[in-house]
Amino acid sequence: MDRTIRYVGAFILLLLFSGLSSCIKEDFTKYIDPTIGNVAPFLVPTYPTMHLPNQMIRMFPLKEDYLSDQVEAFPFQVTSHRNGSILRMKVSRGELTPSMWKQEMNIDHDLEVYHPWYYSTYLIEDDIRVSFVPGEKCAIYRIDFQGTGNRNLLISGSGESKCSFDGQGRFSFQEKTGETTEGLYPVPMFINVYVYGELRDENNDLIKDTSVDIQNGRCSLSFSEGTTASVLVRYAVSYISPEQARVNFDNELADVSFDDLILSGKAAWEKVINQIEVKGGTEAQKRTFYTSLYRTYERMVNINEGGRYFSGYDYRVHESGRPFFVDDWTWDTYRAHHPLRTILDPGTQNDILNSYTLMYEQSGWMPTFPQVFGNHMCMNAYHSSVIFLDGYRKGLKDYDVEKAYEGIKKNLTEGTFIPWRQGTSRRPIDDFFHENGYFPALRPGETETEPHVDDFEKRQPVSVTLGISYNFWSLGQLAGELGKNTDFEKFSLAGGNYKNLWHPEHRLFMPKDEKGVWVDIDPKSAGGRGYREYYDENNGWTYAWDVQHDIEGLIGLLGGKRAAEERLDQMFREPLGMKKSEFYVNGANSTGMVGQFSMGNEPSFHLPYLYNYFGAPWKTQKYTRFLLDVWFKDNIFGIPGDEDGGAMSAFVVFTSMGLYPVTPGLPFYAITSPVFEETVINLKDGKRFTILAKGASRTKKYIQKAYINGMETDSPFITHQQVMAGGTLELILGELPRKEWGSNAEIPGL
Repeated sequence: MDRTIRYVGAFILLLLFSGLSSCIKEDFTKYIDPTIGNVAPFLVPTYPTMHLPNQMIRMFPLKEDYLSDQVEAFPFQVTSHRNGSILRMKVSRGELTPSMWKQEMNIDHDLEVYHPWYYSTYLIEDDIRVSFVPGEKCAIYRIDFQGTGNRNLLISGSGESKCSFDGQGRFSFQEKTGETTEGLYPVPMFINVYVYGELRDENNDLIKDTSVDIQNGRCSLSFSEGTTASVLVRYAVSYISPEQARVNFDNELADVSFDDLILSGKAAWEKVINQIEVKGGTEAQKRTFYTSLYRTYERMVNINEGGRYFSGYDYRVHESGRPFFVDDWTWDTYRAHHPLRTILDPGTQNDILNSYTLMYEQSGWMPTFPQVFGNHMCMNAYHSSVIFLDGYRKGLKDYDVEKAYEGIKKNLTEGTFIPWRQGTSRRPIDDFFHENGYFPALRPGETETEPHVDDFEKRQPVSVTLGISYNFWSLGQLAGELGKNTDFEKFSLAGGNYKNLWHPEHRLFMPKDEKGVWVDIDPKSAGGRGYREYYDENNGWTYAWDVQHDIEGLIGLLGGKRAAEERLDQMFREPLGMKKSEFYVNGANSTGMVGQFSMGNEPSFHLPYLYNYFGAPWKTQKYTRFLLDVWFKDNIFGIPGDEDGGAMSAFVVFTSMGLYPVTPGLPFYAITSPVFEETVINLKDGKRFTILAKGASRTKKYIQKAYINGMETDSPFITHQQVMAGGTLELILGELPRKEWGSNAEIPGL
């Protein structure tokens, strides 16, 4: 049989399957393009990850970015977002030589096929096609060899990797992965990954005639030319044991073919992607929107394996009938990613909050960047506090709420606020914060006195003060919900600590030293790499607005709504004050710039929506559409900064629909002009929430009137309850702004 015909066989089945579905309604998975954003402005690109929604197995071909035409390896598993790949496989033809271990595999980009549920590439110089399909805890590689000579698989593990073959086509691997924390008291955090698999030929028979060489954590396999033209590497992964890896294999792959896995994977993606249906907009806007929605399902991942899971938080195997989710970066994801899930899949968000609570019980600290091997100490603040408050106020309470509150409170009262040290105990510098209400800064050139501060990450005193203020507010608000009145008063008061760093002349948040004296710096450029000596990844102009939990208080500091509006106008127009080449020496995280606004970094996401609070919603409509049109294109350059595993993509999903959660923790959404003429969210309980915006386009984007279920509203806000009850938000759009609409609306609160 011609291998090209055999290669497309799965697609014929897939097209037939999709054709039957399309008779009923449009299948929006066709708009997903995992290569969007695969070339980064400066730092980390998106990765074209193949996986099922929120499931454990993930894979992307290892190379620098889309521009490279050489693949370093094809991993068996990516244990954590954008890194942590294990068991890296190369394929080759001919006599096996030592140089093949270093040899990269050359591709032709135009011969690659990328779908979340299926990947294929052609190694143009070796005449080998490599294809991949993911399951939940399993996957299959299919390697089709053209031409003559031996067929080789070269699998590299770490020095501690163990691999074995039984001579009957069955194999097993074990690899250790993880990290060691930094700081004064480094802690190694590692887990074992177990793989069980089988090698089968194109007739699905076990391949027994295999030459195997195992040494130094590396394994090479060679098949003679007459053995097989295709090799199917069928395997399952476990974090529990080798035996569980075999159980996972039997549960998912026992009678499942490569083509079966394509079809089931496609169906899994249809279920989540088609939950949101749109009409109108351009082809490019749909590609950007649905690719963004796909990226929000990369994390978190469920590592429960048939009723058991291994926890990297106490290094034990636990029995549980609920999913156990890991792999999250709350500094990024609390802003829009978690709130999006409270709408689309509140049951999963409940399980995520339960997982966080269990991690606290098992480790003694509420995690902030929970990985499979434990809490990755990263960034600053304790924003897991926010996702609990946000979920609680949206009705998500199916976990031990009291235990969660205990963990949040411990982090904020007993933990350190030093960046990249979360989950370690309070230090003298933290005592200063609790006593004085701000994190103290060093003066330029002053020697660091706190040995726990990271040499590169520095103190970040302004961003820490602002972030921890939000966290204290969240703790206080949750205390109020739980009837803990003393805690409510105490921590709500601490939520106002951000005011201690407001500089009335600069009209920015500026650093103070431990004597309470202002540190006179240039807020546009001071602080070294990433401005970390004073801020974090963004300069003082971005952090001037980082008070999501008390926008009314910020308005007061700015001198009222009109003054706040003018200041926000200035931010979008304020020049860099230096050449771009100089700015990006330290400001590489601040990409997608519009004036001093950085579309490429999370602290800016809510800024264009602040006009809704300042009495000028038409400017929110103007800027959100502008930012989407300029910075989120449907091509390899289409992400303006680090996407961070769904964090930035969630902004695109929300904003394209015309909603955004400015203050996670308050169950309200700010309204803006949607990209599509009609957006339907199919809610989990069978209800539908519809956003209508007839004629929506680049030139017809300004809201003239708004109706919620037929009742006119002059408020640029809608409640979470109104969304989840189902119904319709209808926006009447025009080409020119109706500046009075929403201008006198009250700022939402409880």
